[in-house]
Amino acid sequence: MTMMESSEKVAKTESSYKLTNKDITKLAIRTVFLQSSFNYERMQAGGWLYAMLPFLQKICGNDKERLSQCMKDNLGFINTSPPIVGFLMGLIISLEENNEDRSLINGIKVALFGPLAGIGDAIFWFTVLPIVAGVCASFANQGSVLGPIIFFAVYCGIFVLRIFWTHLGYDTGVKAIGNIQENSKSVSKAATVLGVTVIGALIATYVQITVLSKITIGKGHSIAIQTDFLDKILPNILPLGYTFLMFYLLKKKNVNPTILILCTFVGAILLSFLGVL
Repeated sequence: MTMMESSEKVAKTESSYKLTNKDITKLAIRTVFLQSSFNYERMQAGGWLYAMLPFLQKICGNDKERLSQCMKDNLGFINTSPPIVGFLMGLIISLEENNEDRSLINGIKVALFGPLAGIGDAIFWFTVLPIVAGVCASFANQGSVLGPIIFFAVYCGIFVLRIFWTHLGYDTGVKAIGNIQENSKSVSKAATVLGVTVIGALIATYVQITVLSKITIGKGHSIAIQTDFLDKILPNILPLGYTFLMFYLLKKKNVNPTILILCTFVGAILLSFLGVL
């Protein structure tokens, strides 16, 4: 490669980066919008897109078709931890900036939002803040003004860390772009497998269906439909089956999610009243 070709390659690479450090800091601050729009169909998707939108617009420029596709993909289901969502936003925006393959971007997003939710919630909501709140409550109970001051300072510190997480995510994405491009198929497949695993774990954890009905066999003998029959075939087969039914109705039949939610509520109440669930 000649000196001129090398210079042209460097110039091209540098020109592809449209976001500045100031933009990434603004993105970190906009992470507060993550839960500004919340629904049971897409969870935090509306807030996620609103936080990312100014930077997607800057990346896409006048390419309205690309911007439309970016907005559509960033409206996909997501439910993660607000204190460290900046890491994922920074990582995804770096891939968007480099115009990576859409399936790769979506795969990484789906694969990471679940684990990050577990890490962020465990560290901040279930460990740091409860411990600090307990200590500060003790101070406040003794009439010390240090209680609310310390708690407020720690809470502000967690917020300021959003800037660090967002820059870290963006820098990680930028540094990894070369490796991602070289191993895009492997990365995309691994991200998809991890994402499917996370979704499967969420189904088993959050979707719970327990059948209380029993079948009487002979005199004094009965079989519990769930524990003695269904769970022997496949544990959590009912949550899995119901999830696939909802997916089929959403994807294939285009049923409104609100209708499915209402039907779920009505069905659960009715079957519980009849003693089935």
